[in-house]
Amino acid sequence: MPQNITLRVNGETKTISADPEEPLLYILRDEFALSGAKYGCGLHQCGACMVIADSKAEPTCLRPCSSFENTEITTLEGLKKNGKLHSVQQAFIDTQAAQCGYCLNGMIISAVALLEENPKPSENEIRTALDPVICRCGTHSRFIKAVKLASQTLNQ
Repeated sequence: MPQNITLRVNGETKTISADPEEPLLYILRDEFALSGAKYGCGLHQCGACMVIADSKAEPTCLRPCSSFENTEITTLEGLKKNGKLHSVQQAFIDTQAAQCGYCLNGMIISAVALLEENPKPSENEIRTALDPVICRCGTHSRFIKAVKLASQTLNQ
């Protein structure tokens, strides 16, 4: 039975009527018209559906939307501020760190969450942060290079 669910997404608070058990991914795509987070495996195993929830990269394909109430949610679309891409997004462009693009949401979200917690991560810490996101194209070396570049940009 639908209930009122209040979510704060990309700085906007919106109350929707939804089944409290409906996964946040569907709410983001259908109610908020945000398509950055992707449906990949539907099992919280590939990372395509990640968002930043209270500064942590979190999968959304299974987790109920009601569990995100009172949480600050940032999607890929919400990283852009005042018309300017987030430094991680720009670094991914500058290093051409994308191939098919399906994992890109999870990689960027994971990188942003990492750099918010640790602005100067080691390569091993970058690898660990990106590890939950599956990239079938094998572009990991470019992702690591992009996160290193973003870290340098943030620390200037």
